[in-house]
Amino acid sequence: MTAIQTSLLRDVDKKQTKANVEQALADYRMYMMTVPEDIIPKVTTSYSLVPPSNTNAFHSSTEEAAITRVDYKIKRDNFMRQVQRAVNRLNKRERELIIKTYMTYEDVYVFDVYNGMGISEATYYRVREKAFYKLAFALQLQVYKEAERPA
Repeated sequence: MTAIQTSLLRDVDKKQTKANVEQALADYRMYMMTVPEDIIPKVTTSYSLVPPSNTNAFHSSTEEAAITRVDYKIKRDNFMRQVQRAVNRLNKRERELIIKTYMTYEDVYVFDVYNGMGISEATYYRVREKAFYKLAFALQLQVYKEAERPA
């Protein structure tokens, strides 16, 4: 490691950075599995005394739901693509660990992952920590410690 890399890692808030990466991976899993109900169009009719407008604004709940769904899909697809690119930059062991642990539909046990990979539990956590740092920097999720201020 170079002096710059060592300095960057020393200034990183490990706990918060790890939490950010875990949240991003949890978000990835949720994006894979769900589409929120609140962006499904309403089927019931609603009446309003609002006079018609000659602007380009949308007032139909169906149109609003369609726009929201498209916006959600774009956000989801961009996020998933960004995470996939970051994971693909990891080395083979780190990539396998992250994919098997966080990027599947099923909930998995860490025990099953490290046994399936043929590594020890300690090696699993060491590899995961390195992968998390790489993902944090690739996804710009790292958090730096606040500089200590003199009293």
